[in-house]
Amino acid sequence: MAHPHTPLESWAFLLLPLLLLTANFVATNASDFNKNFRVTWGDGRGKILNNGKLLTLSLDKISGSGFESKNQYLFGKIDMQIKLVPGDSAGTVSTYYLSSIGSNHDEIDFEFLGNQSGQPYTLHTNVFSQGKGNREQQFHLWFDPTAHFHTYSVLWNPQRIIFSVDGTPLREFKNMESIGVPFPKSQPMRIYASLWNADDWATQGGRIKTDWTKAPFTASYGSFSINACKWTSKGSSCTSSQSSASTTSTATSRSSINSWMNQELDSTSQERMNWARKNYMIYNYCTDKSRFSQGLPPECNVS
Repeated sequence: MAHPHTPLESWAFLLLPLLLLTANFVATNASDFNKNFRVTWGDGRGKILNNGKLLTLSLDKISGSGFESKNQYLFGKIDMQIKLVPGDSAGTVSTYYLSSIGSNHDEIDFEFLGNQSGQPYTLHTNVFSQGKGNREQQFHLWFDPTAHFHTYSVLWNPQRIIFSVDGTPLREFKNMESIGVPFPKSQPMRIYASLWNADDWATQGGRIKTDWTKAPFTASYGSFSINACKWTSKGSSCTSSQSSASTTSTATSRSSINSWMNQELDSTSQERMNWARKNYMIYNYCTDKSRFSQGLPPECNVS
């Protein structure tokens, strides 16, 4: 889906440190889907319920559904609670991701690939920069993601992108522009989510098809928080002249800024990530030498 946006002026990034000091940061901790998101497709299959505290997406044989954030953001920490499609979810894909638009778009992906009853979901992650992806890492989870809500988080700052589940980091994608690896830093992104049919590839390489007798399939999106730098139609990132949409005090907002704009993994978080990757990672593009027969991507050679 295409969404119009104003291209970022190149000079803004030369002044990025100054802009961050005078930033308009959005700190949205009071979850209200009506205020922060809109259902964009699905012909009624996406529903905002409970006075804006819950959003459900459904999928049947005719269509899936999806929603997007009303604002665009350039760097931030986004937390979203999700309860995935229960039971036989083979062939379905539930998503939660950030994306800009255009052929050279940037994107930060959580995708949840359904499975037959009793078989684990596959959590699929990817990072696109300047239109190039192919950076997939996949995981199983250490809990049933359909029984309760769990928190899936994206931390995106100028130095790194960190994917986390319930506070446990799964993946870190560092800014390695110094060795020629593009990094998402110049295109504002919206937050998106969707539920759709992908039984040509999603479950066991497409061997297991969607059982439409189990439809409609429903994924639920609950509490969320957005601590991020908002982008407006004025085309100027995080200037103090923008109107504030913060739901917290200025002091609290700036405290939140400091917590994520320069955040990195401490030793405890690194240990947790190592544990998750050792026990639950099932695919890593950085070890797929048969796929990259001409040599692994350069970021894979950095320890």
